[in-house]
Amino acid sequence: MTRLDGRVERGNRTRRLILRRTVDIASVEGLEALSVGRLATELQLSKSGVFALFGSKQELQLATVREAARIYTERVIRPAAEVPAGVGRLWRLCDLWLEYSRGRVFPGGCFFYGVIAEFDARSGPVHDAMVGAQRDWTALVERTIADARDAGELRTDTDIPQLAFELVALMETSNAIAVLHDEESAYRRARIGIAARLRDAATDPSTVPQVPQLH
Repeated sequence: MTRLDGRVERGNRTRRLILRRTVDIASVEGLEALSVGRLATELQLSKSGVFALFGSKQELQLATVREAARIYTERVIRPAAEVPAGVGRLWRLCDLWLEYSRGRVFPGGCFFYGVIAEFDARSGPVHDAMVGAQRDWTALVERTIADARDAGELRTDTDIPQLAFELVALMETSNAIAVLHDEESAYRRARIGIAARLRDAATDPSTVPQVPQLH
């Protein structure tokens, strides 16, 4: 039993090692860049060992998406949830997302932005996983807005889906421009835009942080 437990733990460690590498590769080159041979060579593992852990390229891709979601949850979603419901939590969620992209948690910027572009016009399990991830994120932003409205910190006539669409668009555009041009000012522009949009919707605009304008 002890020997079996040891093999399982070694397998789990190897799996974590592989997935830490695959999320980095996929964020820069896409999920199609993943291969058993490449990972075995880069990580000095046997091809058979890598294949045994995942079974197919598609499962490797899906496991990579799940690992990226786990990291994303730890870096963005959970810390935002620690803030009481309201405009403060909504701002914190957006700010954490911008820091997640700016800090290159994944070297290619937002993992999901890049992979969605890779699979948006395809069909199959990986496409479906990305659809689910995108819907979950949009639903979380919308729920955070709704909670702020219910707390009395956003106007009762706030169009929740529209505001969520605009906030996500500002975040994703900043990621795209910053990665493409290696230009961090895009994140400041996004913060300015998000703050302005929240002040427009807030019952008390002073609750929204002031973001210095770019000069």
